[in-house]
Amino acid sequence: MSGHQPPLALYVHWPFCVSKCPYCDFNSHVREQVDQAAWAHALLTDLAHEAALLPGRRLASIFFGGGTPSLMPPATVAAIIDAACRYWPPTDDIEITLEANPSSVEAARFADIAAAGVNRVSLGIQALHDDALAFLGRAHGVDEALAALDVAQRHFARASFDLIYARPGQSLAAWESELARALAFGTEHLSLYQLTIEPGTRFATLAAKGALTLPDTDLAADLFETTQAMTATAGLPLYEVSNHARPGAESRHNLTYWRYRDYAGIGPGAHGRRGGHATARRKKPENWIAAVARNGHGIERENALTPQERVTEALVMGLRMAEGIDLARIARLGERTIGEVVRTDRVAALAAAGLVRHDGDRLALTAAGMPVLDAVLREVAV
Repeated sequence: MSGHQPPLALYVHWPFCVSKCPYCDFNSHVREQVDQAAWAHALLTDLAHEAALLPGRRLASIFFGGGTPSLMPPATVAAIIDAACRYWPPTDDIEITLEANPSSVEAARFADIAAAGVNRVSLGIQALHDDALAFLGRAHGVDEALAALDVAQRHFARASFDLIYARPGQSLAAWESELARALAFGTEHLSLYQLTIEPGTRFATLAAKGALTLPDTDLAADLFETTQAMTATAGLPLYEVSNHARPGAESRHNLTYWRYRDYAGIGPGAHGRRGGHATARRKKPENWIAAVARNGHGIERENALTPQERVTEALVMGLRMAEGIDLARIARLGERTIGEVVRTDRVAALAAAGLVRHDGDRLALTAAGMPVLDAVLREVAV
């Protein structure tokens, strides 16, 4: 079976932080209060449940994310990696990523985490100016973040970090300088996100009061275009609307999401896609661990996706990538024809406008189309 199906990805959600933290999804759990043995057992039990439902597959990636997963005991990290690779034989180039805040506390643990089997780290640096980090609500400063990056590059074979740009008051020249500095660190991968205002956030409140103004449309477009030019020149071209990598260094885990392949999600709040079914674990840690003890898994919801839901998800995820999507595959997911899953007349018009490339069954956004991804999706989706 494994030879006929794409390899799997595994997402492991660790909800705890080193202290009460205003930045993560679970705001009430301190690492020192965690029964580590009980949590390791519950995660392994949740993993075994998914493995039983996904037999005969290979494993391409494991991603440890969540609150502060770099504070997981290395023994727990190693146990999960070992169990996952017993259930699903790993690919030769399996990617095992850990998400980390760039703090000295977490950097001090990088050697042990690498020894546990993690071979890639993703650091949430977010900005290379202290005033910008304060505005973004980050607890670390630039010096501490760069020290953590240095430690990460010494201990992990692969390293990535993220930055947020198009911040209020940020000029094109200022971003060019910041991005040039980021590229000089020589990582194989960068995630570069334009700041957006999400409903219900502190930024939304400030914007409503007129206390926060993002760059106008023209400046945002210039920032995006400059980002693409500089990263391409540095050998890290865009491969997804906000992600850049050296050829071959793309995030294999995220590619599983964007290519709309199966992935198992374990731990509180983790989501998954399994054989046309969507899974969601219980979000509150106490409820999740109680459910695992009671049921042998932490699933709160599991439902079969309709053909239309699968088409929508595949379009939304796949058009984010520079490689685009295979329309014939998406039509099969929807049990329809290509003309029933995309508006072919609108595709032709967008292609004439230089916003998409349409070659046979392959549809992809152009460089001009990437900044208006959402608008393109609205146009082409049936």
